Amino acid sequence: MAGKPDLVGTADPAFRGERDRYNPEDLLIVSLSSCHMLTYLALCARNGISVLSYADDASGVMKTSPDGGGRFESVTLRPKVEIAGEGKKALAMDLHEKAHSLCFIASSVNFPVHHAAVVSESADSSGS
Repeated sequence: MAGKPDLVGTADPAFRGERDRYNPEDLLIVSLSSCHMLTYLALCARNGISVLSYADDASGVMKTSPDGGGRFESVTLRPKVEIAGEGKKALAMDLHEKAHSLCFIASSVNFPVHHAAVVSESADSSGS
């Protein structure tokens, strides 16, 4: 992609790739995770929710075919979010479903994308 830094990739280690580099399967999961996160953060900002931290431990399930190809069967996002203040946890949880429905990448794939979100509230609303 013109004007962007090179992304050094590899094949999956199962296909003789290097473990310390991203492969296309990793990048698809990262795309789904980052799309969800950015959409979610925008929704939180619009709804007056201050996000103090956000981390995701996303993973995918793939099925290989006898000819050496394969496909994703599903991806599960596991966002762990901490929000400032109290009383908005239910809304913060609901916004994950909204973010999922608005994510361009999740809407473009032909396999289910699940999310198992955890939201916690911090009594310290300053974020420090």
